[in-house]
Amino acid sequence: MRSLFLTDRFFWLFGGIAALFALSYGLDGLFELAQIALVLALALTSADAVLLYGRRHYLDCRRNLTPVFSLSDPNEVTLRVQSRSRLRLFLTAIDELPPQFQERNFALQTTLRPGERTDLRFELRPLTRGVYPFGDTHLFARTDLGLIERRFTFEHPQQVAVYPSVVQMRRYELMAFRDVARDTGIKKVRRLGHSYEFEQIKNYVEGDDYRSINWKASGRRASLMVNQYEDERSQQVFCLLDKSRVMNMPFDGLSLLDYAVNTALTISNIALKKQDRVGLFSFSDAIGATLPAERGAQQLRRILEALYREQERTGEANYELLYEAVRRLIHGRSLLLLFTNFESRYALERVLPVLRRLNHLHLLVVIFFENAEVRALAETEPSDILGLFRQTVARQFLEEKREIKRLLTQHGIQAVMTRPENLSVNTINKYLELKARGLI
Repeated sequence: MRSLFLTDRFFWLFGGIAALFALSYGLDGLFELAQIALVLALALTSADAVLLYGRRHYLDCRRNLTPVFSLSDPNEVTLRVQSRSRLRLFLTAIDELPPQFQERNFALQTTLRPGERTDLRFELRPLTRGVYPFGDTHLFARTDLGLIERRFTFEHPQQVAVYPSVVQMRRYELMAFRDVARDTGIKKVRRLGHSYEFEQIKNYVEGDDYRSINWKASGRRASLMVNQYEDERSQQVFCLLDKSRVMNMPFDGLSLLDYAVNTALTISNIALKKQDRVGLFSFSDAIGATLPAERGAQQLRRILEALYREQERTGEANYELLYEAVRRLIHGRSLLLLFTNFESRYALERVLPVLRRLNHLHLLVVIFFENAEVRALAETEPSDILGLFRQTVARQFLEEKREIKRLLTQHGIQAVMTRPENLSVNTINKYLELKARGLI
């Protein structure tokens, strides 16, 4: 009996019959009608129970999903349901989703004819990294009468690991290596000069640097030819992840650290495709993951695994400790992409001496976040004095953010201030710009 459930139709039917019995106290003739209705309702319920339990109903349900989910991306899950019953069944599928989603009202509806199979698809968007456990799947079947339901339970627990977004990594890789700048936001940066690695001689096209014209080849071909140079390879690129409390701020469900983790994976993949060597540092009040700069397919896998394990911490970031670790572990001038956040000029001034020393040793790019909620508040038209006060304070915060960027630039430090959703695009643009300018 634990698999038997009463439907809304059952309660509406017997609730109406109860109302008839109640009205029969004041109206003659309704009592006999209520009795007839009760007998018919009991007969229908019994017939429905016989249809659901008296026949052999074979249902099969399997859950299909990838062993790895991508953080912050829609990930598809499929429930494949097969019916070998002789009746048409109306099904409600309830899957026991991982507790991280906090989904309380998940249900899928479908109808299966005898022998029919169907796929119930839905998408899940995980907002934290880690292991997500799936439980059982329950199918509630009812017939055309629809007075009772029978539950079929399928025990197939599964676990899925949520990794930094591989989907975004592949998408931005295509953007960076194909000329789709207008549609995607990846800028095509014009090369200022060239590197030292000669690649080939090609026909001159408008926009090529006239200083690269090969006059001897042009004389032989009777048309302008230019020397084409490729980016210098084997440069060292390090992603420095601040995982202190300033990176715990959420935006659209994700923490700033998770945005930085996704971007670190994306830029690492692009740099490896550019034949650069890529490494990783994470820090807060202690040094976390450290990966030396290397190339090869295995390096991206190592970076992915290291980023998967990173977690926010509640302490303050120790930049002196970061400086000592960089001095000890990074040999040779490198590009350092520092993902952090500064909410005030005072917070920057505390660590500015360390950033200047890092920039003296390497090419440092400080990437920090613009507060999207504060900007929205600053752009909202106030309707009263309180709203005007809030708008004024929000604009002061925005101006202080711009002052932080100006202060970094004044000290010769590359700076990128970005909204969280534009972090990957702006980081890739800065990397391509520095490559084009020959600074790394």
